[in-house]
Amino acid sequence: MKRDNIEIIQINISGEDKPGLTSSLTGILAAHDAFILDIGQSNIHRSLTLGILFMTTPERSGQIMKELLFKASEMNITIRFEPITEEDYNYWVTGQGKNRYIITMVGRKITAEHISRVTQAISEEGLNIDDINRLTGRMPLDEDDRAPKTSIEFSVRGTLEDKSHFQNALMKIAEDGGVDISFQKDGIFRRSRRLICFDMDSTLIRTEVIDELADRAGVGKEVREITERAMRGEIDFTESFRERVALLKGLDVSVMEDIAVNLPITEGVDRMMTILKRVGYKTAILSGGFTYFGNYLKRRFGFDYVYANELEVDEDGKLTGRYTGEVVDGARKAELLRLLCQFEKIDIQQSVAVGDGANDLPMLNIAGLGIAFHAKPKVRETARQSLSTVGLDGILYFLGLKDSWVEKR
Repeated sequence: MKRDNIEIIQINISGEDKPGLTSSLTGILAAHDAFILDIGQSNIHRSLTLGILFMTTPERSGQIMKELLFKASEMNITIRFEPITEEDYNYWVTGQGKNRYIITMVGRKITAEHISRVTQAISEEGLNIDDINRLTGRMPLDEDDRAPKTSIEFSVRGTLEDKSHFQNALMKIAEDGGVDISFQKDGIFRRSRRLICFDMDSTLIRTEVIDELADRAGVGKEVREITERAMRGEIDFTESFRERVALLKGLDVSVMEDIAVNLPITEGVDRMMTILKRVGYKTAILSGGFTYFGNYLKRRFGFDYVYANELEVDEDGKLTGRYTGEVVDGARKAELLRLLCQFEKIDIQQSVAVGDGANDLPMLNIAGLGIAFHAKPKVRETARQSLSTVGLDGILYFLGLKDSWVEKR
């Protein structure tokens, strides 16, 4: 029922940002016991936009607006007033209960066309944009000085009639524009992720270690053919693994150290691990590769856990062509992810999994956030999220981390 003893007023302030501006305006509201219903502020290149929705009584509203106008004139800013009916306010409050989603764009460069197409897709689905944030640092004018990546995050709200249709539309924009677009439901789990698990070969490193070993053993061509078929999902991973390891028989284990210290590390791994540790993530390597190389990366970058395959070595220090223990295949990776969640006492929705091959799909599908990284086509099509245009530290933006929050000054 409409009440006559209250007034709801929205004020919109714009102008040059300066110290004490927000304090001065809200101080006037406080002096007249106005109740602030909502407030939001943004700043672009020293230009401030501030919105305040407040409730007061008809007896006090005139004096409040008069004092706000005087203060705005004194501070050389523009202020506008808009009365809001109770019906409109209640309709707005009801809308706040709708589903919320986060859309994250990441790429070497994000253009006006990218943003236009994404916002058009959002509009066509009847969603409202609540907020737009740049997650990466400020952009310099000189092209040569620009950061190697850009990320923009949209917070949207509404009811999706066909979620898959919207995801497909975003995927088409990403493919056409050479950017990556993540679409996630916003909620408590997205804001409280604690564990991230990585595949190793072709994810943390830009090679398949078994192929490097095969080259040293003189069977590189044969092993690579089997590897490619396995990563495309054309043959069973465990069987392919057994066949490839058998071809390594007789290789001296001393070559493993030389391969390890010369591994081609994927772009962004060092920065990503530094930041993940800084913000408190637990990190794990779940690999169909080999423990020796996983432990090397653990020592170098500070991973918390490593689970991979152990090659059998004879008394002469040569590979026997066999392995010990259970093969870490796709099913085992998913099982290990579950076990790590139990050990860390977190819900599996608080976990993240990153990988590139078909054997990574089981863990990508059960994690709270599964990311296909520079993945094979079959994996990219199946995974809920993919990252293909930037380095591995691009996943930081899918996690909602902003450069200004985590980078050292």
